[in-house]
Amino acid sequence: MAVVTRRRAVGQISGESIVIEAAWMYYHENLNQTKIAQLLGVSRATVVNYLQEAKERGFIRISLAPRVFTTHRLAQELREVFGVKAAYVLPDGTGDEEARFMRVARGAAEWLPSLLQPGDRLGVSWGRMVYEVAEAMDLTQTTDVTVSQLVGSMATPYGFTAEICSAHMAQRLGARCINLHAPAVLSDPELAERLRNEPIIAEQIDALSHCNKAIFAAGSCTHDSHIVGSGLASHSELDWYVAQGATGVLCGRFIDDQGRFIPGDLDDRMIGVELDKLLGLDMGLLVSVGDDKVEPMLSAIRGGYVTHIVTNYGTASAMLRQARA
Repeated sequence: MAVVTRRRAVGQISGESIVIEAAWMYYHENLNQTKIAQLLGVSRATVVNYLQEAKERGFIRISLAPRVFTTHRLAQELREVFGVKAAYVLPDGTGDEEARFMRVARGAAEWLPSLLQPGDRLGVSWGRMVYEVAEAMDLTQTTDVTVSQLVGSMATPYGFTAEICSAHMAQRLGARCINLHAPAVLSDPELAERLRNEPIIAEQIDALSHCNKAIFAAGSCTHDSHIVGSGLASHSELDWYVAQGATGVLCGRFIDDQGRFIPGDLDDRMIGVELDKLLGLDMGLLVSVGDDKVEPMLSAIRGGYVTHIVTNYGTASAMLRQARA
């Protein structure tokens, strides 16, 4: 469906108005480019440029109905095998790994607004996938939706800090935002405890317990993963958690192959949502893609954190094969 912001009468039209007029004729009146060119007194090539400009400037929005991605065979199998409420599975496409990653992010961005209702409190995790979902989302006006940052802040070499993920998500949804104004990890457990008890931080942490929906990605337990690259965990700390059976990372916390939380020294120094707060939500939206994410995704599902999934054909097929093995 295409949405054009406004229409003006054909006549002496110039600048932005003629771009909007061309888009209206093409998407709403179903006129072909040749006919539009005749009506506007321009060449067909100019009309093509107008339509491209309309897309680039955000004058139009083109999307496919969610049922296209939630009702086909793989989506149904994910629901049946894993007991989730819904799955949104995108074609793999012909691009490389980066293109597949961005396609899944765009799919989640298309689907998420339709999953929200007035009064919802949406917890937003951290990571590149969550960041790209927010960036890909069209501006949407929700009613009485609050976004809460689930993981504290961190100094990372990446552009997608936790506060940017939540702030951008709130902006796209037209929602209120509650950021968590504290580091994700501190050097000392006692300092972390004192900071958790600071009134402003305690209030922000308390808001996390009122979230009824959440969006997160599944992190892998490899030395090139973002949890190490961001400084959230050191290489030695990662090795310790893996030795305890860690197979995935959820909101900065390590989980085993059954999705059980693995407590450790790192958790005593961490400020962010505790995993038990992500159980029993109306929606736990897991957005991930790639072979290295299959085991972390399965772990999160087994742990009961996931009610909705966004991924692609290849990842969904690998998840089903492993589950049935």
